[in-house]
Amino acid sequence: MNRYSIESFVQQTKQQDKGEGLFELETARMLEINLNGQVWAKTGAMVSYRGNIKFEREGIFEHGLGKLFKKALTGEGTSLMKANGNGKLYVADQGKKISILNLQNESIFVNGNDLLAFEPSITWDIKLMKRIAGMLAGGLFNVRLEGSGMVAITSHYEPLTLIVTPDSPVFTDPNATVAWSGNLTPEFVTDISLKTLIGRSSGESIQMKFSGEGFVVVQPYEEVYFQQQS
Repeated sequence: MNRYSIESFVQQTKQQDKGEGLFELETARMLEINLNGQVWAKTGAMVSYRGNIKFEREGIFEHGLGKLFKKALTGEGTSLMKANGNGKLYVADQGKKISILNLQNESIFVNGNDLLAFEPSITWDIKLMKRIAGMLAGGLFNVRLEGSGMVAITSHYEPLTLIVTPDSPVFTDPNATVAWSGNLTPEFVTDISLKTLIGRSSGESIQMKFSGEGFVVVQPYEEVYFQQQS
């Protein structure tokens, strides 16, 4: 077979069934969902599908007025769609790397922009970071996911998980923070000297401080979610 022939390309890149269940990493940046029922996914994340699948944008009152109000404050970063039916659904988000988590009666916080898909058995709620509203260009909200089921999150490049212990808190840049364990509550601290040293936006001086026992996931990238109008 010619190394660069069309046949060779098709063989190297074609979809393969790995038999891994509902969520399957087709590539590091493409999630295959073997749908038989319903799943939640980030609006606009659908790349392709086969089978009988219907898509529906999240209803305005579907999750109650409380979540509607919080979504109005946070913008479109957690806009969700429902996929219903039977077939294979492929989702991705701007070429970001995908990680699959199988929650076993556990909880995790995920930055709203880094949540790709999850099973309907997972309960969720938007949590606002009110204390620093207006101090960052975006990313002031996260989603708490709890229960048992599959969750897919994304990160720019490879994620790094840092273990938090009572004697060793972890500080992170909010725009590089992807997720953290459900038992942790971040504090926000400012460091004016850091802003001076780095010399970039005002957001550089704001840090998230994680104390206690758990973990926090960061990415080697500062993500700006929506720019404020000047």
